[in-house]
Parts: sequence; C-alpha cells; structure tokens
Amino acid sequence: MFVSFRSALLVLASLVPASVAPAQVVPGALAPVAASAPISEALIASNELPRAVVPALIDPPAARAATLEEQDNQQNANDIKLVPGESLSAMVASLRSADASSHELECLATAIYFESKSEPLAGQLAVGEVLANRVKSGRFATSYCGVVMQRGQFSFIRGHRLPSVPRSGLQWKNAVAIATIVDARLMHSAAPSALFFHARRVSPAWHATRVATIGNHVFYR
Repeated sequence: MFVSFRSALLVLASLVPASVAPAQVVPGALAPVAASAPISEALIASNELPRAVVPALIDPPAARAATLEEQDNQQNANDIKLVPGESLSAMVASLRSADASSHELECLATAIYFESKSEPLAGQLAVGEVLANRVKSGRFATSYCGVVMQRGQFSFIRGHRLPSVPRSGLQWKNAVAIATIVDARLMHSAAPSALFFHARRVSPAWHATRVATIGNHVFYR
C-alpha cells in the first residue's frame, strides 16, 4: 500500500512525546500581596507623614462684630462730614435736627433733654455719655431705651413711656445733636467713664468714685 510522505510524517509526529516545556511560574510571582505594615508611632513622630492643615479662622465672629461696629461708627462720622478738631458747639450747630432718626436715638435725646437741657453743652454731652456707658457696662440694659426705661432710674419716665417734647425748640434740637455725637462716638466728655450723676444741690450717700463736676451735675463711676 502506497503511503504518501506527508502522511508518514503525521504518523511519526503523533508517536513522539511533546517536547515543549510548559510555561514556568517564577517563584513568588503569584504570591499574595502582603498587607501594608501598620504605621508606627515613631514614623508619625518623625513628621515624615503629611499632616492635615486646619486653616485658622480669618474672621472670628467676635472680631467680625467688633470690625462691623468700627465700620459703622466710621461710616457715621464720614456721613456727618465734620471738620477735624471742630469744637463741640460747632459740631452741635452742624447736627441740630428735630428728627432723632431712630427710636433708640430718640430715647437718648429725650434723656439728655429732660436731664440737662439747661446745662452747658459739655454737661449735656457728659449726661449722654453716661447712658452710652451704661449700655456697654453689662450692669444695665443693653440699649438706650432699655437704660432710660429701667425702673427707678429717671424721674421723667411715667408709665414706661417717653414724655412728649416740643420738637421745634432749640433745646430739643441740641439734645438730638448731642445724642448723635454720643452714639457715633465723635467726641468724649470730661467724664468719659461715668455711670452715675446727680444734681449738685443734693448729696446722696453713694459709695462710688467721683470723676468730674460739669455744670450743675456731679459724675461718678
């Protein structure tokens, strides 16, 4: 039987064992990845690890409140457009008004009017500053109206209401001007730290430090 050369080669190949070696696996190539070693305290102490940086507050609430108050006071001063070094009398003349512009300023102006309308302007300024100091002291109410309405403090208050004032008069307009100066901190009085005052004709037994006598009033802190 005639067998072709090609068929003979195929038969011969089927009888010879395969000589191709299987692929070798390199030791460790398929080894499981080891878990990362825990970070040692020494490494952390060495400061080699990046640390989270917590930004500081640029504008803390208290600082922001103080800044806003300063800006408001400065804006008030700018709006009034006073001449640097202007005297109190000139300042009052430029700020006279029948309109106190707000209920709080009306309370302050009313107290100045009834407590010191016949006093020199310096005395009126000191009376107004007493009310402003009380608002800031933490010992009294926290607003002009609260201080004025506080029980037993001012005799002109009746029924927890502000009395009527003749608003066309010069004394009221002066009181409004003084209230504006006090509120905007445009000028301090000769008794800048005073919290109390009384007329010179009386002598109350107060255990307080006397700081000034202006016009017919004595001032204490």
